[in-house]
Amino acid sequence: MSFASLGLSDLLVRAVAATGYTTPTPVQSQAIPAVLEGRDLMVAAQTGTGKTAGFALPILEKLFPMGHPDSTHRRVPKQVRVLVLTPTRELAAQVHESFQTYGGELPMKTACVFGGVGANPQMKAIAPGLDVLVACPGRLLDLVGQRAVDLSKVEILVLDEADRMLDMGFVHDVKKVIAKLPSARQSLLFSATFSKDITDLANKLLNNPARIQVTPPNTTVERIEQRVYRVSAGHKRALVAHLITDGAWEQVLVFTRTKHGANRLAEYLDKNGLPAAAIHGNKSQSARTKALADFKANKLRILVATDIAARGLDIDQLPHVINFELPNVAEDYVHRIGRTGRAGRSGGAVSLVSPDEEKLLKDIERMTRQKIEEGSLKGFEPPAQAELNNDRPERARGAPGNGRGQRPAGAGAANQGRGQGRNDKPRSEKPRGEKPRGEQRAARPALNERHDAVAEERRHQANGNKAAAPAPRGNSSRPSSNRPQREKPALFGR
Repeated sequence: MSFASLGLSDLLVRAVAATGYTTPTPVQSQAIPAVLEGRDLMVAAQTGTGKTAGFALPILEKLFPMGHPDSTHRRVPKQVRVLVLTPTRELAAQVHESFQTYGGELPMKTACVFGGVGANPQMKAIAPGLDVLVACPGRLLDLVGQRAVDLSKVEILVLDEADRMLDMGFVHDVKKVIAKLPSARQSLLFSATFSKDITDLANKLLNNPARIQVTPPNTTVERIEQRVYRVSAGHKRALVAHLITDGAWEQVLVFTRTKHGANRLAEYLDKNGLPAAAIHGNKSQSARTKALADFKANKLRILVATDIAARGLDIDQLPHVINFELPNVAEDYVHRIGRTGRAGRSGGAVSLVSPDEEKLLKDIERMTRQKIEEGSLKGFEPPAQAELNNDRPERARGAPGNGRGQRPAGAGAANQGRGQGRNDKPRSEKPRGEKPRGEQRAARPALNERHDAVAEERRHQANGNKAAAPAPRGNSSRPSSNRPQREKPALFGR
């Protein structure tokens, strides 16, 4: 089967061939004819199966039959013919890029809108009217509220990664967008799975849809070689560096569970001679875009990401994915490792599993119905205790020389990584009875000013030589024997 046999014009067939593909994937061979027929569509397919081309190519064919502009259609200011909704900025940019790649020779106007950047350039791009608008729901609703875009004439709606939009809490925004659309339209829904929530949404959104399911639910791509390494949390960063260095891996995507964890891992790798950058929700859009562009261009060896990047990152020929921490939701494992092994290629996925993640691993193996092979740690030397202590954040180690907030020797390895589930911050090491942070700041000036005098006075008292103690500042007339009682509240609080 060829793309031409699916009903696409020569211009689009040439555009696809220019990207290196001549044979359609299973999802493309089923979806393209259904879209061209004008049917609503409900598709369950894993990432990396070519589903973006599965809707982009037939949509372009419908907008520009046989590669020519529709002479009966004229663009109207602010109006949109095709609307594609995506859950993340990265996916929106990827889908928009695909439309531009396949329709590069067509007289097409497109735009991509999402939050995190200025709205004015996006409003200007929409103003003349568009053939295709790719958008994240939140920014799109903002533009609708400002009357910068008119959705009343949308002919085709695409919900891409619909299950992810539901997971991220966008369902209400999606419903608000759909309420702005005409009832007479073609709707296409793409999802990794046919969950109950997705089926319920499809029943309300789609009209007698064609159902396409090209892979069994929640299975991993067979071409991905998967390994797990059982290792303590405190040794994970060193193991990541060892695997990348020992295997001479040149392009690696690493997933962490938290933003702070992504930053710390990227900094650690960078300090150890492995160029890395982190992307997550706290990074500016320009920083995320640059890091991803450098990674794709092989200018950056390692990209460390939270699950914001687990869907929609189309990185050509990505060979390696590492799960620094297992995801809390088993289904996200499939989406993470689906970044490799795309479009028929092979790939490798490594997961580092600490003792407290064993249950998560069992959940993943139960869902994917496979036992993941365990990798060998031969040749890996865990870092020494001193190195682990030096890697800990300053707040966890305590101020040098204060005698407090420091762990006993040997405690670091046992406790390294504990308490890092939700916010990836090490467990606090406050001494018992320590006051809240605000009270500590209030008491600190008194402590700094009088600490030496009071310490000296106590030494004299212990030796039975009270007369040698220095008098309090500015009040030498009072007996020195009363000083400890007056100074104690200023030192330790009430």
